[in-house]
Amino acid sequence: MKLPVQKIARLLLAAATAFAPVAGAQERDLLIGTTAATSSHYGYFVAVSQLINAQVANVRAAVVETGATIDNLRRLSRKQIDIGLVTTNAVYQAENGKGKFEGAPVKTRLLWVYAVAPQNVVVRGDSGIKAIAELGGKPFNPGIRGSSTEATSEAVFAALGVVPDYVRGSTGDIVASIKDNRLAGYVKSGAGKSLDASTRDIATAADIAILGLSEKQAKTIADALPDLSIVGQPGNKDLGIAPYTTWAFAVAATASPDLDEETAYQIVKAIAEDETVQASAMASLKGFDIAKATAELATIPLHPGAAKYLREKGFAVGGN
Repeated sequence: MKLPVQKIARLLLAAATAFAPVAGAQERDLLIGTTAATSSHYGYFVAVSQLINAQVANVRAAVVETGATIDNLRRLSRKQIDIGLVTTNAVYQAENGKGKFEGAPVKTRLLWVYAVAPQNVVVRGDSGIKAIAELGGKPFNPGIRGSSTEATSEAVFAALGVVPDYVRGSTGDIVASIKDNRLAGYVKSGAGKSLDASTRDIATAADIAILGLSEKQAKTIADALPDLSIVGQPGNKDLGIAPYTTWAFAVAATASPDLDEETAYQIVKAIAEDETVQASAMASLKGFDIAKATAELATIPLHPGAAKYLREKGFAVGGN
């Protein structure tokens, strides 16, 4: 009989724990659901598990490859994992029984945010388009087919009453179409405060502009789409792009409500105060303020242990 991956992981973790030194308290096994092993996010959580094992007493953490956010939330609901990688928009939908979780909410509690995916509205500089409201009727790509970017872009434009002439395609096709002036532009996730590589590629062939949100538009999105965050971006001086405001979703770790407060507190403390291990696994985390991002970008209640740590650091946050 073939055992499920998560059961194999738990058995291996239990076997390792059986031979670990006893420090006066029973060790707890924690299984972390991640994503495909080829993803940089999988490598990040491998580093996280090592950090937890080194810094948090009486806890043994291990990772398991999964189908990412939606799969992790469902595994959490079945108590197959203890912590899972999620995007903040999907975990909001799970918490509130919306979208793929219609009628079947999944209650988890956020631990920490470690990456932000700002959604950049990029257009050719010679398109004549100066504002998002001017995208109506223009040939435009809302994001790669089936991506979170595509889904959130369409929801945002609908909330703003903007109806572009949507064109679908792969990243390569869309980039080529923008370079050839067959498309006005596209929406593409940024890499933290930096532009995506495909956006920089377009900029080698044509001047580009990024359309930011007005204050009114930002409020409209915040009210209509509470699963998204509004973020400020620094722009790009080399490309002549001034600072702007856009929408974003974040990538985070969420936990089963069964995870006790003290363990969650110690884990979040170890993660938030680490300056080397996580950055070695994911370069964008160098100098990234995990505590600040968690306080600002959480879309569901924080785990009481996470809330306790953030309050100690001066953030005004709630718990469960």
